Amino acid sequence: MKRLLHEFTKGITIENPTFGLILGLCPTLAVSTSLGNAIGMGAAATFVLVCSNTIVSSVRRIIPDRIRLPAFIVIIATFVTMCELIMKAYAPALDVSLGIFVPLIVVNCIIMARAEAFACKHGVGASIFDGLGMGVGFTLGLCVIASVREILGAGSIAGKQLIPGFQPATVLILAPGALATLGLLIALSNLMKSKKSTCRACRKGGCG
Repeated sequence: MKRLLHEFTKGITIENPTFGLILGLCPTLAVSTSLGNAIGMGAAATFVLVCSNTIVSSVRRIIPDRIRLPAFIVIIATFVTMCELIMKAYAPALDVSLGIFVPLIVVNCIIMARAEAFACKHGVGASIFDGLGMGVGFTLGLCVIASVREILGAGSIAGKQLIPGFQPATVLILAPGALATLGLLIALSNLMKSKKSTCRACRKGGCG
């Protein structure tokens, strides 16, 4: 159980796809203009991650090595298509808002990286928790970036106005604002990790 818990939490903390591994930046920058988009994209990616990891892990011993990557893409594309059809049926506004970035989950480097680096080498249970942790970590990263951009760039959160008369910095909901926000948050994340490592070293060394 401890191992499964570790596989889940690593995707949220030390191996967070957005702030740790710096993966999936294209959809991160494109859809993080609002919290609603971030949650929708994160949920879609999590669904595909968990399902594709499960299937890849289940069939990893019977897929010939020479067609491994094409097989992974077919598996991932199947679940992306399912996700897209479900979204079109039950959340058409979100589907329109996310646009091309839902079908592009097929080539999202987070999904392929977990299939190649983890699911094809580990059991089903660990792969499910790995996919779930990475999906939750990706969703949290998207939500943090989207919250900053929407609050400061539009003066709202989840489409609701926060402060009447607030003058937003519109640049934050544009492409340059996305890059600046992501860069600052990655720097903050690295600073927090550095301080945490320093504190651990001090405790072990007995300083302070």
